[in-house]
Amino acid sequence: MAKYLLKRLFYLLLTLFLIATITFFMMKLLPGTPLSNESKLSHAQIQMIYHTYGLDKPVWQQYVIYLAGMVHGNFGLSFQFDNQPVSYLLATRMPASFQLGVQAMIIGVLLGIIVGGIAAIRRNTWVDGTMTIISILMISIPSFVLAILLQYYLGLKAGAFPVAGWGNFAYTILPTIALAGSPFATTARFIRTEMVDVMSSDYIELAKAKGLSQTGVVYHHALRNSLIPLITLIGPLTVNLMTGSLVVENIFAVPGIGEQFVKSITTNDYPTIMGITMMYSVLLVVVLLLTDIVYGIVDPRIRLQGGQG
Repeated sequence: MAKYLLKRLFYLLLTLFLIATITFFMMKLLPGTPLSNESKLSHAQIQMIYHTYGLDKPVWQQYVIYLAGMVHGNFGLSFQFDNQPVSYLLATRMPASFQLGVQAMIIGVLLGIIVGGIAAIRRNTWVDGTMTIISILMISIPSFVLAILLQYYLGLKAGAFPVAGWGNFAYTILPTIALAGSPFATTARFIRTEMVDVMSSDYIELAKAKGLSQTGVVYHHALRNSLIPLITLIGPLTVNLMTGSLVVENIFAVPGIGEQFVKSITTNDYPTIMGITMMYSVLLVVVLLLTDIVYGIVDPRIRLQGGQG
């Protein structure tokens, strides 16, 4: 188990290094400069500002300095957000994004399990067909398109929920639904497929022959065994949620990481772009690592294969 964990940690650190390197140099290729009012500044003022932030140094030196600071948890100062430390901006905006992400994952996965289970039990019926169509629609519609539709019909037209902004729990409902669409559809389709396979297994037939009720067969055998492989989907589902939240938060004017990331790109706020990218990357690789660990515990074969590779 120790060798398995060390190998996963090595890949984690290597992945973060590659992400930091690629993002840094791609960021430097963005058009424009961090100075929104550069045309109003003299050449001397521009050079002074560039010197203050280290932008007058060669790119490779900026890269080395940034990596050294990042290792110590220093992501620099934001160019556009009142020169505040990027770490402070992330800490103040993370709660909103975290709340939406947790709510969307819980609602999406739970509803997906229920809908997928019902579709499997009622397979080849109109119930199964309806559930399948709903799942396909939800996985086909991008989260930002669903966000706009919810905002227009339920927020603006019906007035049932706030259109945008951030306040009480009501403000979180529409963005949560928009973000929950992808994990819901993916989970529903996965559970249906797994349960159909499991329910046709020999031990399910044996359980029925022993007189176990339909509810007992579904809950104690089919559903439980179908949930184990679902662990492998947690990582990809989290990735989809992260990338989708960037635009969804901006649409609903949620003061979260996503809104800040969009603004930082449009203003070439290099430290904020790097800070948010690395934060998302760390969250992602940690989730994937935890997924590997949990799955390695559930299925020892994975752990043994990982240790031998």
